[in-house]
Amino acid sequence: MSEDILSVGIDIGTSTTQLVFSKIIIENMASSFSIPRIVIVDKKIIYESDIYFTPLISQNEIDGVKIRQIIEEEYKKAGVKLSDVNTGAVIITGETARKENANEVLQNLSGFAGDFVVATAGPDLESIIAGKGAGAAAISKEKGSIVANLDIGGGTTNLAVFKDGEVIDTGCLDIGGRLIKLKQNTIEYISPKIKELCKFKNIDLKEGMKVDLDIVNRVVVAMVNILEEALGLREQSSSYKKIVTNKGLKLDYKIDYVTFSGGVADCIYKDISEDLFKFGDIGILLGKGIKQSNIAEKMKIEIPKETIRATVVGAGSHTTEISGSTITFTKDLFPIKNVPILKLSSMDEAYDYKNTASVIKEKLKWFNVEDGMQNVAIALKGVKNPSFKQVENIAKVLLEGMNNILNEKFPVFIVVENDMAKVLGQTIYRLLKGNKEVICIDSIKVENGDYIDVGRPLANGRVLPVVVKTLVLNC
Repeated sequence: MSEDILSVGIDIGTSTTQLVFSKIIIENMASSFSIPRIVIVDKKIIYESDIYFTPLISQNEIDGVKIRQIIEEEYKKAGVKLSDVNTGAVIITGETARKENANEVLQNLSGFAGDFVVATAGPDLESIIAGKGAGAAAISKEKGSIVANLDIGGGTTNLAVFKDGEVIDTGCLDIGGRLIKLKQNTIEYISPKIKELCKFKNIDLKEGMKVDLDIVNRVVVAMVNILEEALGLREQSSSYKKIVTNKGLKLDYKIDYVTFSGGVADCIYKDISEDLFKFGDIGILLGKGIKQSNIAEKMKIEIPKETIRATVVGAGSHTTEISGSTITFTKDLFPIKNVPILKLSSMDEAYDYKNTASVIKEKLKWFNVEDGMQNVAIALKGVKNPSFKQVENIAKVLLEGMNNILNEKFPVFIVVENDMAKVLGQTIYRLLKGNKEVICIDSIKVENGDYIDVGRPLANGRVLPVVVKTLVLNC
């Protein structure tokens, strides 16, 4: 059994907007007489759009109409209908995510892009998607090493660190190629964070002044120094702390290799000797500065598979997971989007049942909204090869803890890491006497702070496509 899933990736970045379509192939790897084991066996990019400058109405507002026109046109060029798309991601990244109408544009595109497309932003998720899309995760797995990917775009540098193919750390800095824009040899725009950096460093750079290469280079050097601080090559300064967006890397590990992706990466890996300001920004200068920095001199640099397309490739090919084959859903309520995760740390093989129900009740209060409860997915590690008594006890404790939300309109939603979702889901449904819909999926690892989207069933209803949105990384 083999089945194709069509996935779309749409990235609206500070500098560029682009789209890719990918084919994700799933296959049953089990024999005819075994329980199905359906896994993703291949991912192929089947269409890449042109790369467009992200259209803006002003410095504070995205031109949503033009972006929609770009996406519509690319769908037509690719010969793809909305109904053809099974999964994927629409993300607004970098400085663009901070524009006044960013959420409005996201929601508009989410509805347009297909029935099951996650629309999200957030620096941790961006870092992970870009690192996977670039190929840094694959390099770390192949080399059995720790690889740090710096995705340097127009507005931000998203950092993701991978060990043996798994993400172990993320960070984000306000450093990018379009934080200073130029027009006709004049400084047209300086981002607020860079204005602050200039003031701190006593660099006389102002909007409206004629371009002075020496002054601009001083700013670039300051930005490159901060990147060196982020990777542990310099002591972290007070200016570094101001440039960090949400958090920096923990650096409680040794980085073996560094890779670069994003638009600035091409200016690092390629020898660009033409007009330094051909793109109307400092991207080329920033790339050249990194190429001459301690990062290039003291660290081992690898060339990734993707550079400028890393984020969009990651969005199209690396956001979707497949649930286990032994799952329960009592009604096809899919797609389900943006469900927050409540992860229980104690419900494993050494599980103590005594106070867990009250813990669940207390923690569910975190998710209260103005008009009552919201849908929450309870996540647990689960038990390998559980006994009937263990399953029954876990089901009873979960239902007791979720008592306050059983009268709500949404289903009981359970995510299990170990392979026990079918028996657990059926037991919960039996205890509810069939009066409440139940979704219980396994083989999916999530953490507190994550959100989950579940798409329409695949492989004759035996598996579900899942996107875990890591908005806060808990490593």
